[in-house]
Amino acid sequence: MTKNQHNTMFLKQFVFIAAFLLLVVSASAQQFLKTDGQDIVNEDGEAVYLRGVGLGNWMLPEGYMWRFGKDGDRPRRIEKLISDMIGEQEAAAFWQAFRGNYITEADIARIAELGFNSVRPALNSRLFVTEGENNEFIDEGFLLLDQLIAWCKKYQLYVIIDMHGAPGGQTGQNIDDSPNDIPELFTDPKNQDLLVELWVRIARRYKDEPIVAAYDLLNEPLPENTGAAEKYKDQLVPLYKRLIQAIREVDQKHMFTIEGYNWSNNWSLFDEPLDDNAFYQFHYYCWNRPDHLNSIEHFLEQRDELNVPVWVGETGEKGNAIYFATSQYFEKNNIGWSFWPWKKMDTQNTPYSILPPGGWDLVRAYSRGEAQPSREEAIRIFAELEENIKLENCVYHPDVVNAILRRVPLRIEAENYGHDGMDESYFVYDNKAQSENYRTQEPVPVVVTANVEETRTSEQAIQLKAGEWTSYQVESLQAAAYQFSLRAQVLSGNAQLELMLNGEKLELELEGDQWTIESLGKQNFVQGNNQIKLQVNQGEVLVDWLDVH
Repeated sequence: MTKNQHNTMFLKQFVFIAAFLLLVVSASAQQFLKTDGQDIVNEDGEAVYLRGVGLGNWMLPEGYMWRFGKDGDRPRRIEKLISDMIGEQEAAAFWQAFRGNYITEADIARIAELGFNSVRPALNSRLFVTEGENNEFIDEGFLLLDQLIAWCKKYQLYVIIDMHGAPGGQTGQNIDDSPNDIPELFTDPKNQDLLVELWVRIARRYKDEPIVAAYDLLNEPLPENTGAAEKYKDQLVPLYKRLIQAIREVDQKHMFTIEGYNWSNNWSLFDEPLDDNAFYQFHYYCWNRPDHLNSIEHFLEQRDELNVPVWVGETGEKGNAIYFATSQYFEKNNIGWSFWPWKKMDTQNTPYSILPPGGWDLVRAYSRGEAQPSREEAIRIFAELEENIKLENCVYHPDVVNAILRRVPLRIEAENYGHDGMDESYFVYDNKAQSENYRTQEPVPVVVTANVEETRTSEQAIQLKAGEWTSYQVESLQAAAYQFSLRAQVLSGNAQLELMLNGEKLELELEGDQWTIESLGKQNFVQGNNQIKLQVNQGEVLVDWLDVH
């Protein structure tokens, strides 16, 4: 053996040993999560608060995220549309590229960089097991999940595996890729057998992987509005118990997360924990206009009865005022959350937006039953889409992320004061009253200031009199000076406002009866938590927002 050969062999051995040691250190740094009373904790007993994003539209495309009509409202219909337009062979190549480009290592690295600590990938069972008479398990879904988990392990993001589309469908709606608009998971015993086997295979594959936080056994089963809940809800808990028992035979470590029927939110069937390492889940969407912050009191009460953790598996699909409010509301009540979704097409209310390819309106029109574009045009359009879905080609919306994480720079809607109650987060003289809008269980008056039927932005303000105040908390990643301003309207005479930023007093005089934007100049924010107090010292005022940029 020559000296160079010896050195090369030594180098290879060194690299192998170093890589092995790195894997050992990495594995030891990652810990399984488990439930402990109403907390989720790691193996050292330290509380872990899950705040993440949902990886929707990747393994289970949803038509609304493509801006499609009814002929493209679910995966199987989207697949048919694309196959009809460009042919089966080209369609197969498109889907391979789509799944390879939609979520990549760059997405996972970026999710971690932004400050989230978990992801919830939405699975379609058709990528794991074939439909029809002779069912066979296939590799595609498992390999995609393997790669995702490897990336998440690298960037320290926990994974909650979400069975979004079970065999046969658990909702009978588009969201689970239902073939016949019937929840056939509950009408055909074979589908339940397939679901059990699929979950057992997933659990066996990842039983020793601590970066997998939990198994989300069924997404949003059995809606009430279609009659499905009334017909089949008696099967739900027995199915959950069967799944848990089968999985526990191969995996004793991972948590389960359990969803109620009717879009996850009816927990009336749960009178006891289904496993000693499980937490319950609800989904939270505030779609009212004008904005309204829905109460979660009934979930908190059931959490106390069951003495288990509670987690919000989906929230989002609205605007920044609600995003700030919901994450603040959840965190005050020790409820982790996952924002839905990470990205979709042509939007301003998700962290990333996919640019529509040129000619996309032709494809959208076809999904609504209109003329089919030419094959050549469709091939060009979908080739462009393959590139547009890559993270580096998407549009980033920092205002959305900062609202979700309540982090400057951002706009703080005045109605999003804290949740610590009277004399802590606000003071008003009439503390027995209840606001007519937005936070209707609290006494700070919230006033609708404009017709908001066609907009996602908040058009509400708080009304304060002399001596009344509200307080806010926001995070800053670094100590920095930001331009600080507010929008307000005096209701009578002149007014004096006082703002306290981390104990530093700022005073403001307001005149006239029109909405005005008042600058407070550049103000210093500290790294970490910043506290803002807004007080009216004279007059009566409507305050719309505080802006920190």
